[in-house]
Amino acid sequence: MLELAFTAQDLAHVRFAFSPLWEVVASVRVLKTPADNPLYLPWTTQVRPRLDASALDWQVLSALVPVPTRVIPDFVSPPPSTPVPDLEMELNTLRATPADRVREMLDAMPGPRPAILGPLHDDPVAGLQRLAETITRYWELALAPYWPRMLTLLERDVLYRARRLAEGGTQQLFGDLGPQVTWDSDTLYVVNQHFSRAVSLEGRGLLLVPSVFVWPRVFAKLDRPWQPTLRYPPRGIATLWEKRDLLDRPHALARVLGRSRALLLVELDTPASTTDLARRTGLSVGGVSQHLTAMRAAGLVSAYRTGRWVLYARTAGAEALLAVEP
Repeated sequence: MLELAFTAQDLAHVRFAFSPLWEVVASVRVLKTPADNPLYLPWTTQVRPRLDASALDWQVLSALVPVPTRVIPDFVSPPPSTPVPDLEMELNTLRATPADRVREMLDAMPGPRPAILGPLHDDPVAGLQRLAETITRYWELALAPYWPRMLTLLERDVLYRARRLAEGGTQQLFGDLGPQVTWDSDTLYVVNQHFSRAVSLEGRGLLLVPSVFVWPRVFAKLDRPWQPTLRYPPRGIATLWEKRDLLDRPHALARVLGRSRALLLVELDTPASTTDLARRTGLSVGGVSQHLTAMRAAGLVSAYRTGRWVLYARTAGAEALLAVEP
């Protein structure tokens, strides 16, 4: 059990942020234990073959996220310093980690250090550069096509919790953060199967980071120099991979975009190629290509190359058009 003791100053420094880099780390844990994470099966069944086909060597990244996950080196996933950092900003922080800190964190990992981490321990500067390049490529293959939809879910959760805080203070804010989290008498209690620790926040406040890939757990990072951080699953996580049907909504979007383009946006609940979309919609490959080109120019669709395939995904703007309040 973790016990986080708040002062009035700590309550004034509660903030939210998103972290693309942390989603990389947490998603690696999911890929390594797919049987333990059936909620993510629609994602893992698409991404695992894509990673295998890419020939990306992500063994170092995998070794830094041990399973069972007890300790992840701090330099791999530092808490974000801004509310909405992009991946490159977070990778700059990773690359700037002092060499002594890298070695210290690697030495603190439980069990024998995997041989694959030897070069990173021996030459942290070069090793961190290679790790950042691996993470960038992993992100492009495994997460970038899904990020707009993920970000929409994360943003909704933060807005919901901001309303809870305004309506009922910290009791409301923390009241439904998860079954592992309870608030009582200025102390936040977090169930943790690996650690038992009482921590005074000492005016540093608390950083709350909603995370798609942590469900059903809550991850804590409490050591300096970082602001104390909780990473928790956002509301509606079980609906993230569900397919949404345009027929369940008013047809206004179809009247604006046209039936075919509206249909393609709906089908892009998961990234797909023009061939896949043609097969699923009954449209010709050429027609699909023309519609995607037009929607890409309008900022509704983005494209990601994976080997010889180009996958299309909805942008944040398209997600906003299709969003339905629960």
